[in-house]
Formats: sequence, structure tokens, C-alpha cells
Amino acid sequence: MTDRRTTPALPTRWPIVQAPMAGGPDTPALAAAVSNAGGLGSLGCAYMMPQEIEATAAKLRSLTSQPFALNLFVRADAPDDPAATARVSPVLAEFRRELGLPSPAPPGRAAPEFEAQLEAVLQIRPAVFSFTFGAPTRAQIEALHARSIAVIGTATTVEEAVVLAALGVDAVCAQGAEAGGHRGTFLGAFEDGLVGTITLVPQIAARVQVPVIAAGGIMEGRAIRAMLDIGAAGVQLGTAFMTCPEAGTSEAHRAALATAWRTVVTRAFSGRPARGVRNRFSEAFAAVEAAPFPQQQGLTRDVRAAAAAQGRADLMQLWAGQGAPMGRALPAEELVALLVREAGLAT
Repeated sequence: MTDRRTTPALPTRWPIVQAPMAGGPDTPALAAAVSNAGGLGSLGCAYMMPQEIEATAAKLRSLTSQPFALNLFVRADAPDDPAATARVSPVLAEFRRELGLPSPAPPGRAAPEFEAQLEAVLQIRPAVFSFTFGAPTRAQIEALHARSIAVIGTATTVEEAVVLAALGVDAVCAQGAEAGGHRGTFLGAFEDGLVGTITLVPQIAARVQVPVIAAGGIMEGRAIRAMLDIGAAGVQLGTAFMTCPEAGTSEAHRAALATAWRTVVTRAFSGRPARGVRNRFSEAFAAVEAAPFPQQQGLTRDVRAAAAAQGRADLMQLWAGQGAPMGRALPAEELVALLVREAGLAT
């Protein structure tokens, strides 16, 4: 097992990373609590404009003096497809009617540009920068290193991990099929990246010379210990922290997690494969092909927002990993301490 004490990407007491969860569940309070407990708190900044990233990071810094991570999507957006708009509009029109929304939806704001977001990260200088959906250039990684920022890239296959290691990342986050939220696959079909965490981690660890952080389905200390025993230098947990009081998870989402025995990988909400609780919305797009990312995300924005405001779990975006029902509604510092004890890390 890699000695985590010599891993720049885990400059923490414990090899536990709180996963970035852009769009609501992660908050400065949650990330700060995890960092204060000796883990690595993270903020998903993918949907933020540069000034929003700066303001949110400043709030986090006011709550902790410990290391934290900022995360972005390395975007390669597909152009809008007019045929896709026509295809999905009848489905969305029915949901808008139920929610009392006008149809068609009002235009949303433009998507943030990765280059501008990355410049904000460079100015903020977090201890760690993590990314998913693709890979920065070697020059961008070198710019991060020049600011003493460690870099973690997301891989769902061995091939992706090899590419990231060659670019100079400090660690690879191995995202297993069990993980909730968006899939990080960027080479080949996303189905090829649906590899279980316990299989993916040792294969990546055998092929790259950088530390591997295991992610996907990890909810308790036994799983942490298992990941460390098969070659991981650390673990990343997202769904496990979504039931903490510091998380921005809505009450309807929290309730859905408690009984999320069935999850599904769907393109319904954003156009990009992501794992969440199966509901009416995801089922509607099992029969109708979604628009590409981020077009589908824009087309569904008003429906998703209204469903969340009305607590309509049947129409909400309910990201969840396969271990969701094992969640424990503890303050984040208490949860980290419990995970440490369960995994035998303090001995």
C-alpha cells in the first residue's frame, strides 16, 4: 500500500476524502467539518462562475485552516441538437404542467468556461485540485503544481488512469460503478467504465506509479479497510456525507436515500450518464433518448428546480451511490471519527 504520508494529494491526518458534489449537497460547512476532522473536504465548483468559486472558497477558508480541495468538470460540451429538443420537449411539457411551470422553459445562463474557472482555482491556491469528465492539458497541470496545488484526476478504467498518470497528476481517483452522481468516463463508451470499485482499484494500482483513491459504494469503515488492503492510498466518500446536517441535501432527497435500494445510471437529467435514485423522471427517459450534455441539463433546469422546491421526489434529480441506505445522519466530524475507528486507522 502506498504510504499516504508522502502523498501530496492527501495532505491530511486520515486518508478520507469527502467527494465533491456540485449542485447542492456539498457546502462550505460540510467541507470545513471534514477537513477539521482530519479528512479532505471538497467543494464541487463545476457550475460556478469564477467569482462564485472565489466567494465560496473564501467562505470555506473562514471555517477551516486545514487543507481542502476544489473540483471542476473538464468540459468538452457537445453542440446543441435541434432534433433532440423536439424529441424531449413533449416529456418535459407534461412535467412542467404538473409543476405549474410555463412551457417552453425560459433560457438559462451560459455554462461557465473551464479555463476561466481554472484561473480562479490558481488564484485561490487550495491544497488540492480535483477534476472529472476529462483531462486538463499538461501545461495546466504544471501551472497548478507551480502554485503548490496537488492534482487528482478521475478515472473509470485502467486506460484513463494511465493517461492521467502520464499527464502528471499526483493521484488517480478510481471511480467504481457503484458511485453516485455523474460518471467520469472520458475514453470510450461509458458502459466500459462501469467496473466495480473492488475490481478497478487493484488493476489501476498495478499500472500507475501514483497513489490511487478508491471511490464508489464506500459507506463504512470495513469498506475503507478493504480498499486500503487492495492497494488504495485513500478513499473518497460522497453519498455517506449527504445525510450529514452540514450537507445541502434537501429533505426529500434525504428521505429518498434511506430507501434507495434501486439506483439507475441515467442521462435523463443532464444528458451525461449519472447514478441516482430511480423515479418517474428517469423512467420517462428510459423510453425517450435524452439530449446531449449539457443541452439536456439546460432543457431540464426549470423542471429540476421546481421539483426540488416542491419536494417532488418523483421528478427530482436524486444522485445516490449504491450504498445509500447505509447512510448515517451524523455531524460530519462525528462521521469521520466513526469511520476512522471502524477502519482501525487510529491504531
